[in-house]
Order: sequence, then structure tokens, then C-alpha cells
Amino acid sequence: MSDRSFKLSLNNHDLAEAFFEETRLLGIMAPIKDYQFCWQLNNLLRMDFRINHDIEIRLQKKKRDYFFSVFDYKEPTGSLSHYLYNNQFEGEYLLPEFKHLDFLWLMRDDWVNDAELQQRMNTIRSINGVQLVVELLPEKVKNKEHLVFLTRINTL
Repeated sequence: MSDRSFKLSLNNHDLAEAFFEETRLLGIMAPIKDYQFCWQLNNLLRMDFRINHDIEIRLQKKKRDYFFSVFDYKEPTGSLSHYLYNNQFEGEYLLPEFKHLDFLWLMRDDWVNDAELQQRMNTIRSINGVQLVVELLPEKVKNKEHLVFLTRINTL
């Protein structure tokens, strides 16, 4: 009987590709506090973004941990989920290729059509302090695995 050892590893590229299926991603430049931005989004768009510590993104860079908060909102009708990421934490960036962006808004688990996305972008632009709103195509995001989070499955 031979003694074999097996190594298990995750393929981050495949995981990121699956995570980004049927998603839309916005980049937002708005140098305001995240809670203030969410409050304005909640009021203007009748949403209920809340911080979710369970999916906070932790990156290790320069022998140090950096924590990027994530706010989420699931639409009560349908399956569309919204995630608002902080792109900055203490001088580091979740997506370093987009250092000029303060927030990233990911919409997933249901398709968002172009007209709906454009309407949402126009509403975001109307918020005081918002300087830029742009759609980011997933294939243009170099570090998209930084946005991937694994949700906990609650069992009874």
C-alpha cells in the first residue's frame, strides 16, 4: 500500500470568474465617509445598505493586515444583491489599479440591464460629494480576486 499525500488548493482565478458571473460593477469617486455615503444611497434609492462584518475583506500587504469594509443590501423582491466596498484603508487599496476610486459597488445574483444601471449611475451622480461614477468591466479589473468573499452558510 503506497502512502500518498495530497495537497488541496483553491484556484483563485476560477473562483473569481465564477463569482463575477452575471455581475455589474461600478467605481465611485466620492471622498466622503462610507456611512454618510450609504445613508444618502439608502434615502435616494430606498435601499437599506448595512455594514456586514462577516464579509469584510482582509488583505495582507507589507507584513500587515488591511481591512476593507463591505456594506450589503439584498432586494426584498428577486435575488439581486448589492455590495458596496471601501476601496481604501490606511493608505492601501483593495483594487490598486483604481486608486482614484473611493467605493466599488457590485451587483450580483441577478442581471441588471443597461437602462437600470444607467438610471442608478445618474442617481448616484446627484449625491453631494460624488465626483465620478463609472462602470468597471470585470475583464478590466486586474485584482478581482480581492473582491471575492465567501459567505457563511447558516445551518439550523
